[in-house]
Amino acid sequence: MTKAKWSSLGLSFLVILALVLWLATGDIHQARDQAPAEPEAAAVELPRVQVQSLEARVYQPTIRLQGQLQPWRTVDISARASGTVEQLHVSLGQTVEAGERLLTLSTDGRDTVVERWQASVRKLEADLAAARRLRTNNLAAENEILGLQSDLSAARAELTAARLTLEHLQPEAPFTGTINRRDVDPGTLVQVGSPLFELVQIERLKATAQVPQQQVRRVALGQAVDVRLLDGRQLAGEVRFVASAADPQTRSFELEVVVDNPEGLRVAGGSASLRILLPEQPATFISPAFLALDEQGRPGVKHVNADNRVVFTQVNLLSVGTDGAWVTGLPDEIRLITRGAGFVAEGERVEPVESGGQRS
Repeated sequence: MTKAKWSSLGLSFLVILALVLWLATGDIHQARDQAPAEPEAAAVELPRVQVQSLEARVYQPTIRLQGQLQPWRTVDISARASGTVEQLHVSLGQTVEAGERLLTLSTDGRDTVVERWQASVRKLEADLAAARRLRTNNLAAENEILGLQSDLSAARAELTAARLTLEHLQPEAPFTGTINRRDVDPGTLVQVGSPLFELVQIERLKATAQVPQQQVRRVALGQAVDVRLLDGRQLAGEVRFVASAADPQTRSFELEVVVDNPEGLRVAGGSASLRILLPEQPATFISPAFLALDEQGRPGVKHVNADNRVVFTQVNLLSVGTDGAWVTGLPDEIRLITRGAGFVAEGERVEPVESGGQRS
């Protein structure tokens, strides 16, 4: 062999020897029946929101109105006959009973008119009786008897009118009340229709107010009403009238409340705050800051359900104040989102954290 061939043979021998040594000492890789497990993905961190557990409570909603107090009954007593005031039987501020005499006017001879008609009635009654006796013996005509009957009826009517005029000279109280105004003094000459007294009844009062059209459907006859006076005292009342039609200018409905005033407080004519008590119902008390609006502009709140997902629930506002709002429409128990509601969407899964710092 030539020298070149020996060199090529030697190089081949060295390569084969190196391959054998590598196979003998290197790692042996075998095929696996299953593919290697993929590396676990890093856990996704859920957004955290702060929540507060709330429970529904029994709440009595109210309607607050500004009203006006009036006497239960007021009447201006006027003269029904002319005359001079001879005597006053009552004074200002005095409480009088129904039927009690208030004053006496001069008779001016009207008592003699009564006596004259009384005499006329007695004479006509006697003449009629005699004519009837004669009629039984055909000694009196039927026309004569009919004429006497007509005259007697007219005389009796005149006697009734004369007696009524005498009664009008001593006017009486139409109901139990208090003399609130006096327009005459002894010696005052009055004519028919002249004002004499103003009589008011304040043992019961009447409160009037206007109910907005948005709330009138919630008002019913017989509902209890708390009446708060300007000095802080309270009276109890009850709804007795609600107008069937609204005022065309204010679009509100007239309301009338009967108010008990057993102590006779002098509050008639003043203003008062009315609080109509509506039926009790379960409601949730929340801060107005947690209220939000949906796309239709309806109020609601965001809270977390049992799956830790964000839920938006519409609510009905019963009352709203600076300290909080009473709402209905929520479940009996909720986890209200108090912080972070603006950064999470409805249906999104979150990690709720109680206000005290504990995860829920």
